[in-house]
Amino acid sequence: MTYLTVYTDADAPETLLRTEDPAEVAAALKEIDVRLRHWPVVDGLADDAGQDEILEAYRDQVAKVVAEEGYTFVDVAQLHPDDTPDWAERAAAARAKFLNEHTHDDDEVRFFVSGSGIFYLHVGGKVHAVLCEPGDLLSVPAKTTHWFDMGTTPDFTAIRFFHDDDGWVGDFTGDSIASRIPDYDTIAAGRS
Repeated sequence: MTYLTVYTDADAPETLLRTEDPAEVAAALKEIDVRLRHWPVVDGLADDAGQDEILEAYRDQVAKVVAEEGYTFVDVAQLHPDDTPDWAERAAAARAKFLNEHTHDDDEVRFFVSGSGIFYLHVGGKVHAVLCEPGDLLSVPAKTTHWFDMGTTPDFTAIRFFHDDDGWVGDFTGDSIASRIPDYDTIAAGRS
C-alpha cells in the first residue's frame, strides 16, 4: 500500500501529513498533477526474473499505458541484495545516482513489480515523499523537481516508461533539499 508523507521544504522541515489512506494519498498527489494507479501484482515472478519475463507478465497493462500515453521505450530496472563481493558498492552507487534533486524533460513513470522505493516530489514549497510498493504505478509529469531513494539496501523491480530511447536523463538542480528530508530508511522504519 502506498504511504505518503508531506513535508515543508524549509531549512528545518516540518511534517504536514502522514497517510496510507488511498483517498488522502490520491487527493494530495492530484493537487500536484501526479497520478497514482494500481495494478494487480503477478504472483510467481522470481527476484531474478529477466526483463522479457517481467514485461511478458505485465504485457496487457504495459500495452494499455503505452497506447494511452505514447511511450516508445519500456524497460525494467531492478536491484536486489546478493552475495557478490561488489554488492554493497553497486547498491551505494545506484542509490547515489538518483538521490540528488533533478528534473526530466520526459515524464517519470514507474510501476513497482516488487520491493519499494520513495519518490520525493518537490512542488509548491512542499516535498511529497511517496513510498511506492508492489502494484503502484506512479506518473510524475515532466519538469517536476524530484529525487528517488531506494534505501541503503535496495530491493526492488520496476517497469519504466519513456517517450524516447534515451531513457533516464536527469537535469540536476544543485539544491541540497534531499539532505534535509528524511531518507528512505528513516521513513520506512518510522511507518506505523
